[in-house]
Amino acid sequence: MAILEITNLEKHFGATQVLKDISFSLEKGQALAIIGSSGSGKTTLLRCLNFLETPNGGRITVGGETLFDANDPSTQREKEVRKKRLHFGMVFQSFNLFPQYTALQNVMLASQLLAKERPDFKARKREIYHEIEQQSRELLRRMGLEDRADHYPHQLSGGQQQRVAIARALALHPDILCFDEPTSALDPELTGEVLKVIRSLAEQKTTMIIVTHEMMFARDVADQIIFMDGGVIVEQGEAHQVIDHPHEERTRQFLSRSLEKVGKTQDGE
Repeated sequence: MAILEITNLEKHFGATQVLKDISFSLEKGQALAIIGSSGSGKTTLLRCLNFLETPNGGRITVGGETLFDANDPSTQREKEVRKKRLHFGMVFQSFNLFPQYTALQNVMLASQLLAKERPDFKARKREIYHEIEQQSRELLRRMGLEDRADHYPHQLSGGQQQRVAIARALALHPDILCFDEPTSALDPELTGEVLKVIRSLAEQKTTMIIVTHEMMFARDVADQIIFMDGGVIVEQGEAHQVIDHPHEERTRQFLSRSLEKVGKTQDGE
């Protein structure tokens, strides 16, 4: 059974339709890469999944639970949004860390806030916070940042900040980890740091959706690839098939332009 099912998802801003009849599914333990040019709807799709934007049509189901159905008002209650977001861990391209908190505090924060709703919180506050701290330190260790726990974001490189953001997204044990172009704000050396972490998560069978402009990385890491253009899914299939043997002309043109840019960058170096 698919962990995620998207059916006929639609999103528009005023008269502009940004997502048109988007449908796909994702199996537990798989990595899905979404590729496409700027303005193709990739980021809007992730924001709809994380309920940072409300879809105008369609259905979102996670683990058999319908989180959103445009035809069912009971799934559109604002008070349920935070609970729905717990299914998704979001990693933004600009890190979005809280500058007033250390790396460790950034990772701990969401778990601490949720802990206050536990019926045993008052009686076990010290113990619960200790458990959260230990779990958060372990996540930073997995990111190779155990010696940066007490550093503030401005004391970290872009790659280190993004790894803190990944640890934060993992802290609440989401069903699906979502990356919105996680390396677009990084230089090539720091890009490698972050891609190494994502590759490791894929090897551990973490369920992921990765919006990326790194075509070869997508081919090597993702199980499935979706190519979007103009708010629609133009092509989807196994990663190697989409990258190496695309069926659609629009996909071929996009990949040709993308690989040409990579070649020019390498020649410039």
